[in-house]
Amino acid sequence: MVILSLSLGDFVWVDTGTGVPIGAEVKVTDTGQIQLLDDEGKEHKLKKTNEKSIRPMHPTSVKGVDDMIRLGDLNEAGLLRNLLVRHKEGIIYTYTGSILVAVNPYQLLPIYTIEHVHMYTDRRLGELPPHVFSIADSCFFNMRRNRKNQCCVISGESGAGKTESTKLMLQFLAAVSGQRSWIEQQVLEANPILEAFGNAKTIRNDNSSRFGKYIDINFTKGGAIEGARIEQYLLEKSRVCRQAPDERNYHVFYYMLMGMSAEKKKILSLGNAAEYKYLTMGNCTSCEGRDDVKEYAHFQSALKILTFTENDLWEISKLLAAILHLGNVDFEATIVDNLEACNVHTSTNFKMASELLEVDPKALGKGLTQRSFQTAREHVTKSLTSAQAMDGRDAFVKGIYGRLFIWIVEKINSAIYKPPDEENEAKQSIGLLDIFGFENFSKNSFEQLCINFANEQLQQFFVKHVFKLEQDEYARENIVWKHIDYQDNQRTLDVLASKSMNLLSLIDEESNFPKATDATLLQKMNQYHEKGGIYLPPKNNYETQFGIEHFAGKVFYDSQGFLEKNRDTLSSDLIKMLEKSTNKLLKQVFCNDLKSTSGTFYHSTILITITSLDSLMKTLTACQPYFIRCIKPNDFKKPMLFDRELCMRQLRYSGMMETIRIRKAGYPVRYTFDEFLTRYRVLLRTSICDPKTVKGDWKTGKTKIFLKDHHDTMLEVERIKQLNVKALLIQKVLRGYKYRKEFLRKRSAAIVIQKYWRGHKGRKLYKVVQLGFARLQAQVRSRQLHFQYKKRRQATLVVQTHVRGHLARKEWKRKRKAVILLQAHTRGILARKALEKMKRDMYLSAKEKEEEQRLILEKQRRLEEVLRQKREMEAKRQSDQEMVDDMFDFLTLMPNTVGGQEGQAPMGYEMEEDLPNEDYDDLDEYSFAKFASMYFQGAATHTHIRQRLHQPLLYHEDEDDVLASLTVWWIILRFMGDLPEPKKRARVPSSQDRFMPQELMSRKDRRLSNMLMDIYIFLQQSDDQTEVSKPATLQTVKEDPEVLTGESDTLDRPLTSLEKLHYIVGYAIVRPDLRLQKFEIA
Repeated sequence: MVILSLSLGDFVWVDTGTGVPIGAEVKVTDTGQIQLLDDEGKEHKLKKTNEKSIRPMHPTSVKGVDDMIRLGDLNEAGLLRNLLVRHKEGIIYTYTGSILVAVNPYQLLPIYTIEHVHMYTDRRLGELPPHVFSIADSCFFNMRRNRKNQCCVISGESGAGKTESTKLMLQFLAAVSGQRSWIEQQVLEANPILEAFGNAKTIRNDNSSRFGKYIDINFTKGGAIEGARIEQYLLEKSRVCRQAPDERNYHVFYYMLMGMSAEKKKILSLGNAAEYKYLTMGNCTSCEGRDDVKEYAHFQSALKILTFTENDLWEISKLLAAILHLGNVDFEATIVDNLEACNVHTSTNFKMASELLEVDPKALGKGLTQRSFQTAREHVTKSLTSAQAMDGRDAFVKGIYGRLFIWIVEKINSAIYKPPDEENEAKQSIGLLDIFGFENFSKNSFEQLCINFANEQLQQFFVKHVFKLEQDEYARENIVWKHIDYQDNQRTLDVLASKSMNLLSLIDEESNFPKATDATLLQKMNQYHEKGGIYLPPKNNYETQFGIEHFAGKVFYDSQGFLEKNRDTLSSDLIKMLEKSTNKLLKQVFCNDLKSTSGTFYHSTILITITSLDSLMKTLTACQPYFIRCIKPNDFKKPMLFDRELCMRQLRYSGMMETIRIRKAGYPVRYTFDEFLTRYRVLLRTSICDPKTVKGDWKTGKTKIFLKDHHDTMLEVERIKQLNVKALLIQKVLRGYKYRKEFLRKRSAAIVIQKYWRGHKGRKLYKVVQLGFARLQAQVRSRQLHFQYKKRRQATLVVQTHVRGHLARKEWKRKRKAVILLQAHTRGILARKALEKMKRDMYLSAKEKEEEQRLILEKQRRLEEVLRQKREMEAKRQSDQEMVDDMFDFLTLMPNTVGGQEGQAPMGYEMEEDLPNEDYDDLDEYSFAKFASMYFQGAATHTHIRQRLHQPLLYHEDEDDVLASLTVWWIILRFMGDLPEPKKRARVPSSQDRFMPQELMSRKDRRLSNMLMDIYIFLQQSDDQTEVSKPATLQTVKEDPEVLTGESDTLDRPLTSLEKLHYIVGYAIVRPDLRLQKFEIA
């Protein structure tokens, strides 16, 4: 019947005989037979014999669910397969109500990015897929909502991922606080330091926490991290001295040896890890997947962030190096007074250990090989055997490391913890508990007993919170409830620590007796607890193992070394030696021991464990707890490998089945009536509310309302929606009020601005009108004054005319009288002279008259000779035009086209190639080509061209100078015959006289030699002028623009050589700004 009801693709449960059924899928073979393929890949054939072992699978168990409360197959097989299916898909988180189950993936997953942090921020539990961030956000949300401290207990076996989950919780809380402050960074960087000193590689976990820690994170009222405090529990100090096979010592030793610089290692006399006994007892010095060099750099940076100085790091390194050197110290057995004794084997390790501890080597050797006792009568010194000396050395090393670890934790707390300002000030906090998991090795000792006792305490806290308190509250509130049985570990705790003469108290009691041994301890334990059922005594008197029935199963412990490990004995001789040490850090970590130096120092480990765990339980009880159950999928630390038996065992002892049942049937969310009304009154639709009218799986007690997790999620989502609606309404009203107020303020301001602006414009217009009237008044007044002036001027002119006429007439009359007077006197003088001549002539002789006549004729003859010579010279004289034509008659031999051949100059007119030195002193240093390359404009060179220029060769500022220079060059080309003369035009009357410069016209009739002399004089005066310039002999010709550009008839016509010379002289030589040098004319 079963076979017929199955079809391809169905899922069923198959009983394999191991106790827990396994899921299987129905397949069809090639032959058409039906077979089953289970979750482990094994094939099962259907037979009539195994039909009864097959049952159908609920649909919820096929692909798995996020919350195991919703599983239809509510049994161990359903729980196990749900985790298995999700693990295969890479989904490691699953809810059990508000409890998170986390399966270690043994690989990095991309689900812890900043996007995931934002995704899970301010979201209710169950809204999104399960995640460790969701638990962290629920802690943060409930802390702010309920104003109550929260805690998260992270439990599981060693290697299940507790430490990583704790770090992820810390990162999320630091991110959602939103401050990104220095204290947040310090809290996060405390983990690398604690892991370096408290974590080690074990056979189960490459980063196993060998101590427990509780991180209490304090928040402000606004939700920002303001500090944190770390409590440490049960550091495994014995690991410093010995490790199990394939295990390592604490990480910090390997960090230091691999990452420290060679110079520092040389100072500390350090080598490789293989050289030290304390690091090679497990025959493992490396860890796959861990980079000790990189981790050491991270460790150093974390120390700096936590305010550790460079000196602190150096002092810590010295103590760690001293521990390694002490581990290599050997002891030689001797006989002293017929008793066994030993001496320290002298070696470099012993010498370096004493130097690093800064103690006397002799005192250190004596403290390691001898032990002093104080009896009633005397002080006795006893020599130790080699074995005892090694035990004493190991105890000394464990004491140094344990106290150094405590000092580091206190140093971190001093950096990140901010004590309250007032004693009664309540701080909101979230606590994260990361403590070692349950341990059960092939050989278990005192450390495993303490660790498992702590796990028993945590399991009891979980049972009490999830089962006891919850069912008690249902009964107290008269909630109809069917009692659920669960596994309670209270009996185990009673045997271990609660009842009188419990195991831990017996161990502590025996530790106080000097003659007590591990054997006497075992006898007492058998005597008091043999018949309880929790304690499992040894099978015979020769065995040293006893067993305890823990919540996770039976664990057998070897009693050897229990008393010694509990005493944690430290010789008083070593303590006295430390008093004389100059190592400040060493004395600081032993400060409590140095206060008292009497007797042998030991600290009861059990007493310290019980005290610290009691304090931890009180702290957790005062908080609202959340639980994360970490599951280890396999013992090989490999990804995608799921060991069903290992996971099932962890699910059983964690009470997960009972947890699912009570979470499914129970009501984990509860509010008092006032709290419920205060929080959810925003959801009320009416003022009248009758609970009987509301249907659903929820309960009303005497004082509280009990809800499921999904009810709380639904109410919170609806509350947020309504709060958003109300907030939008409030925002709308407030924004309207704000903008209306802003509008009125701006309108008032605008009116004020308008008022002042209009006043400003009015005043400005008034000033303009006032200025206009003032100008009008000025014009009117000026016209009036002008009119008055004209009238007065006319009157003045009339007066002046008459006065001047009167004066002129008066002057004329005066001069007329004077002339008449002069005439009278002159005539008188002439008459008297004529009279005297007549008288003289009357008395002269004839001979004297003849001589006077001869002189007159001689004078006349000479005058006529001079006039004759002058006429002869004028007859021979040539005109200026003829002279110029004769001088430049070689130009007539040149053709009129451009580019003709130059003629030879007439005799006597050859140009000198060497210019006078006095005129060109500054040009002697370089040639004309160099001068041209330095001063000529544009692309002009020193080569002569026969074309008109488009721009002057030299630079001129005045535009008239530019036109004059271009015109002069044109005339020179025409003068030299390089350009043809323009065609003749009809002569305009007096054009030459109209356009020729007046200065040249005035010299037209002068000879060229005279004109050249004037030019030479002018040049000489210009060259010799000093600060006070002399007036030029020739005035600068004022040009007519039309003349210069050639647009007039004066230049655009045939010119004679004299006219060209006149223009060249007038514009190029006489003009100061355009004066050509002699070599340029040449």
